[in-house]
Amino acid sequence: MNRLKEKYQQTVRPALQTEFNHDNPLAAARITKVTVNMGVTRPVEASEREKVVENVVKQFAVITGQHPQVTKAKKAVADFKLHQGDPLGVMVTLRGEKMWEFLDKLVSITLPRVKDFRGISKQAFDGQGNYSLGLEEQIVFPEIDYDQIESVRGLQVNIGTSTKSDQEALRMLELLGFPFEKEEINQEGK
Repeated sequence: MNRLKEKYQQTVRPALQTEFNHDNPLAAARITKVTVNMGVTRPVEASEREKVVENVVKQFAVITGQHPQVTKAKKAVADFKLHQGDPLGVMVTLRGEKMWEFLDKLVSITLPRVKDFRGISKQAFDGQGNYSLGLEEQIVFPEIDYDQIESVRGLQVNIGTSTKSDQEALRMLELLGFPFEKEEINQEGK
């Protein structure tokens, strides 16, 4: 069993149950899925875009441990030189053990590797208990070989939870060890 999943089951869920007065342990907040996606809009030439998408697909498979889905344009947009069916990006939805493995790697290895890291924002909840995290570079993942990528790209990590409360979701992620930014205190004590 993954150590983060074990931590959730043994310490986080009971703490949430007590703190938020849930009678049933299954009523406590839990992570249901993690979606990771990356847009690939450049280069403009379709033949070059195919190569870039193929490279990004390989990177995502290494990062997440699961083969990603390529997202395609639904409509043609002349201003962007985009045709219907052109690849726009890649995405992966993780559940179960792969989800826990990815989150464990994200919290314990990847986020500390981010340059000038001061914590993740507490403001990135959507009002429904889900959290979104953007990373500016895919090279913060240790599996990515810098020599094998053609350009540095950002990616988005969305964490879906079972609760509708941002407060409970935040508390669950804090207890799981997500490194949220500390609130700064003024010199004057304000």
